[in-house]
Amino acid sequence: MVSLTADMSPLHPDRNLALELVRATEAAAIRSVPFIGRGQKELADGAAVDAMRAFLTTVNFDGVIVIGEGEKDNAPMLFNGEHVGTGRGPQADIAVDPIDGTSLTAEGRNNALSVLAVSDRGTMLDASSVFYMDKLVTGPAGVGVVDIRLPVGENIRRLATALGKPVDEMVVSVLNRPRHQQLIADIREAGAGTRLMSDGDVAGGINAARHNARTDMCVGIGGSPEGIVTACAIKALGGHIQGRLWPRDDDEAQKGRDAGLKMDDFVYEADDLVEGNNTIFVATGVTNGELVAGVRREGGYVYTESVVLRGASGTLRRITSEHLVSKWL
Repeated sequence: MVSLTADMSPLHPDRNLALELVRATEAAAIRSVPFIGRGQKELADGAAVDAMRAFLTTVNFDGVIVIGEGEKDNAPMLFNGEHVGTGRGPQADIAVDPIDGTSLTAEGRNNALSVLAVSDRGTMLDASSVFYMDKLVTGPAGVGVVDIRLPVGENIRRLATALGKPVDEMVVSVLNRPRHQQLIADIREAGAGTRLMSDGDVAGGINAARHNARTDMCVGIGGSPEGIVTACAIKALGGHIQGRLWPRDDDEAQKGRDAGLKMDDFVYEADDLVEGNNTIFVATGVTNGELVAGVRREGGYVYTESVVLRGASGTLRRITSEHLVSKWL
């Protein structure tokens, strides 16, 4: 098997897979511009999917989408199991989310991203049969310190000690959902503050793992696909991530078991979600956020900001680009 990083030596800088993938997230973000703040999340998502797929067909790799837009019958583009790329080069598993935060995009709110995550073939967990996952994400200080099986207040206190800061300075991100009412109350009762997210599960997790971010921890139930995508990024950041699948009913739980997933409160560690450190995570801002700036149009140019995180090297690179409007919109 050809490794994801086998073609990234200084002898072949033009074949750097991570940088090739940025073009796909940039394309998806740019094509979403006409729909930002227009209340048309389906049209925004459709435009981003089309653009991402078009660029993925040009990338020199043999990719299989493990986490995509759904099953083939329900999504004509970027469906689970679809092959993308030229078929030449490294064999890879792919998770795609052309817009993580379609509602954010439609409403013109912060933290919408276009996201891609890649790992070696056969290393990415396919959790598509169970839609939700309960997650805990922190930066490196949380490794070996916090555990999703503990009460959130205990984890906050442990992480605060590891970070050397008072509990009342701790900030925890959580999706603002009715299902998290008690969780939010428990966080505040422990003495920490909350940062409630309307959407943007991936950005919330990554921001909690970055050493210079404003949040210390991200907890709660969000999408299972987003958990896998986030794990690819956490590998590069040296952070901590755990997840437990959260089926909505007995039928979904049985579907998960039939697919070979571990249910009944089994805790998936980082290497269970994505095996090994040979991961690539790419994101381009659709709307402004803490991680990256959103795409913006000024006159005849469109400006984008992206991040590339590679688990093998533990690096985070920022890429700012300007694009001629005449070529895109």
